Amino acid sequence: MKPYSSIAELIETFESEIASLTDKVTILKQEPQSFNEQVIFKYIDTASTGKTKDYVRSLGVKSERGSLFSSGDVSKLIKDGADDISPKLLAIARKVVGMKNKNGKHR
Repeated sequence: MKPYSSIAELIETFESEIASLTDKVTILKQEPQSFNEQVIFKYIDTASTGKTKDYVRSLGVKSERGSLFSSGDVSKLIKDGADDISPKLLAIARKVVGMKNKNGKHR
């Protein structure tokens, strides 16, 4: 939490955090609008590139290279993004990556 100089400023900070969290919840409640968003949602759900890769393979989808989808493809999608992925959804996925890297398994 950032420093504050009055209760009013603290309330403003908390209200801002609530608005941000509400926005994230709204994003996560939406249906994927593209296949790439579906992959990102799966990654956020599992917090695992391996499980996400297995999910994509189970759908029979291949990578851009024409080979089996890999964990590296999932990582690349999260890192580089794609035109058909909501920037806010991508930011949530990147935060999950950061949580996992910081704390090990995030759950």
